[in-house]
Amino acid sequence: MTTVKEILAEMKSPSPADAALVQKAYEFGLNAHKDDKRYSGEPYFVHPAAAAKILAALGMDASTIVAGLLHDAIEDGKVTDEEVTKEFGPEVLFLIQGVTKLGKHKYRGAERHAESLRRLLVATSADVRVLIIKLADRYHNMTTIEHVPKEKQRRIALETLEIYAPLADRLGMGRMKRDLEDLSFPVIDPDAYQHAFEVRKLKSKETEAGLLRVQKDLQREFARKGLRNFRTEIRMKGYWSLHQKLKRKGDDITEIHDIAALRVIVQSVDDCYTVLGVIHSRFRPLPGEFKDYIAFPKPNGYQSLHTTVLSQEAGVVEMQVRTEDMHRRAQFGIASHMSYKQLGKAASKGAFEMLSLSWIRGLVPTLLNFSKKTPVTPAPVADKTMKKPAGTAPLPYWLSELADVHTTLAESSEFVERLKEDFFSHRVFLFTPKGDVIDLPMHSTPIDFAYAIHSDLGDHMVGAKVNGKMVSFDTPLRNGDIVDIMKRDSGKPTAKWLDMAKTSVARKHIRSALDLPERAPVVQPKPDTRKLRQKLQKKKPKA
Repeated sequence: MTTVKEILAEMKSPSPADAALVQKAYEFGLNAHKDDKRYSGEPYFVHPAAAAKILAALGMDASTIVAGLLHDAIEDGKVTDEEVTKEFGPEVLFLIQGVTKLGKHKYRGAERHAESLRRLLVATSADVRVLIIKLADRYHNMTTIEHVPKEKQRRIALETLEIYAPLADRLGMGRMKRDLEDLSFPVIDPDAYQHAFEVRKLKSKETEAGLLRVQKDLQREFARKGLRNFRTEIRMKGYWSLHQKLKRKGDDITEIHDIAALRVIVQSVDDCYTVLGVIHSRFRPLPGEFKDYIAFPKPNGYQSLHTTVLSQEAGVVEMQVRTEDMHRRAQFGIASHMSYKQLGKAASKGAFEMLSLSWIRGLVPTLLNFSKKTPVTPAPVADKTMKKPAGTAPLPYWLSELADVHTTLAESSEFVERLKEDFFSHRVFLFTPKGDVIDLPMHSTPIDFAYAIHSDLGDHMVGAKVNGKMVSFDTPLRNGDIVDIMKRDSGKPTAKWLDMAKTSVARKHIRSALDLPERAPVVQPKPDTRKLRQKLQKKKPKA
C-alpha cells in the first residue's frame, strides 16, 4: 500500500500545514475504509492512496490530494458531508462531491453517446481539479483491472478508451492519455494488442542501436554549437497509437517511421530553433514532414518542433525538439498550470468554487460553439513586467485563462450561467435510470427519448416518468432529466405522436409502425423560361 511518506515525497515542497493536512486525511481515510476490500482481496484504501500519489506526482495542491484520499468515503457511506467539512473544510467537500457526481455518469459502449458524455463531463465540472481526480482514480483502477469480474472488464476498458483518454488528451495530459489507452487496449482487443506489441518490438530492435549512434552524434554537434544545457531521450510510440497508425497505413510496417523518436529538450525557444538547424544540417529532412507546434500550438496547448530526417545509422527517424517547460506541459498538460498557491487565494467566501471556472470555455472551442455575439476578450496578464524569451509563442487562450481567478461570486455565477446557456443552446443531455447519457435536440420529448434508445421501446411505449414523476408524451425534456420509459407489448404509436416528436428518427419509426408512407420531398417545378426568353428578345435593342 502507498504510504503517506510516499505521497508527501511526490509533493512539491509542501508546507508544514499542507503536510499535516495530507497526513490527517490519510489516517481519516484509512479508518473510514478499514473494513472494505477490493476485488483483489487487498484493503480498499490501497486505491485512494494510490490515486493521491498520482495527484501529488502531477503537482496538484494539498486540497486536491486530500480529496483524492477521500473521494470514495462519502459515496460508500463511511462518512458524512458534515464530517468532511468539519475536518477538512468546504473546498475538499466540493471536490469530493464533484467526483461523486461524475461517477454517476456511465457509458455502456454506444459510440454515438461517447461525445455526449465527454461534453457532459466537461460542462458539469465546475473545477478542472475534479476531472483530474477522476483521471487519477480511473488510471489506478485500470492498473488493477485483471481483478475485476470478466463481464465488467470490457465495459470499463471501453469507457476508459473512448471517454477518459480523450479527456486527458484535451487537457493536454499526454502521458495520462497514452497510459490509459495502453491499459485499455489489451482488454478490448488482445489479438490486436499482441500484434502491435510484436511490431513495436521488431522495429525497436531494428532502430535502437542506430538511434543511439544518432543520439551521440547529435550530442557532439550540439556541444560544438555551444549548447550546454540540453538532454536527449528516445521516445517509444504507445501500443494503441501504433495500432491506429497501422490501420491507417494498411498494416504496412515500412510506412511507419515514428515508432521510436529522438527527443531533444533544451532551455529556451531560441535553443529549439538552433537545435533544429543542427539536425537539418547533419541529416536530410524529408519534405513535408516538418511541423512547428511552437509557433502554432495544438488546441490543447501542446508545443514542440517535429521533423523527420533520413540517417545512415537508423534510417528514417522522427525528432522532436522542445523546452523543459513545453515538455512538462506535454506530459502533464493542464495539471502543470494548477498551482493554486501561485494563483493565490480569492478573498470572498466560497471562492474555491470559482477556481478554474474559466478553463471550460476554451477547453474545446469546437464543442462549446459560443455565440458570435458573445465577445471574447484576452485574459488579463498577471504580471506585465514578466519578460518572455525571444520567439516564445503565446499560450492558447484557454490555458492562459487559468491564471484568471475570479474574485467575486457574482461575476463567476454570471459567467457560469452564460456558459451553460451557450453550451446547451441546441442540445439536451438526459439520463436513463441506469445512468446512460442520451443526447437529443432541444425541446425533445419522451417519445424522442424512447426511440433514441431503441425502436422497439418507442413502438411499445405506454408511459414516461421524468425525475420519478409521470409526464405526458409531449413534455419538453430539460438538461439532466432522468427519463424512465414504460412499455407493454400491447402499446403502439398513434398519429398524434408525429406532432409530438421532434427528431426525424422518431418520426420515421412512428410512420413505419403506422404503415404510413414517408413524406416525399417537395420538388419545386422548373420555371418555364421559354416565354421569358421570347420577351427579352422582343425588348432587345436593334443594332
